[in-house]
Amino acid sequence: MTAIARPLPAPRTAGAKQPRVVRACALLSAGLLAGAFGYGAVNVVYAFREVPLDVRFTFHTALMQVNGVVMQSLMGLAILSCAVLAVRATGRHRWTAGAAAALAFSSFLITRLGNVPINQHIKRWAIEGPPADYAEILGRWEAFHFARTGCALLAFALIVLLTMSNDPAIEKETHP
Repeated sequence: MTAIARPLPAPRTAGAKQPRVVRACALLSAGLLAGAFGYGAVNVVYAFREVPLDVRFTFHTALMQVNGVVMQSLMGLAILSCAVLAVRATGRHRWTAGAAAALAFSSFLITRLGNVPINQHIKRWAIEGPPADYAEILGRWEAFHFARTGCALLAFALIVLLTMSNDPAIEKETHP
């Protein structure tokens, strides 16, 4: 059959799933999450250690006001896109994408249950001054931050591995 006589492929409908879009969203959101947490771990945490406490507490409070919306949105997008990829994948790829979603969710839990309560204390410290055990509490905040950064980085690495794979089982093609 010549190229002219071949039937054209059926066009995708608006509701048809786009495998590349799902992978791209998972890769982008997981990468942005890992990058944002990584920047904080490599730069912000160490800068916090070098400035006077009143400056640290004031800046920390201001930063967390902005980060509250941005980071929770990134975590939500990473969780959702990795979970959608897991649903669309098959076999070991499903497990890998599911593990990435679980790791992104873990970063959310660590943030909400670990960092956010300490952020609330730091907000008060900026006004009232820190308690005697502030150094221990700041150490816990940093430990939580490194844990959530590690989770986000592992999630990103798993999605990178899936994205680099040429295996068609990563996502089931859906045609109308």
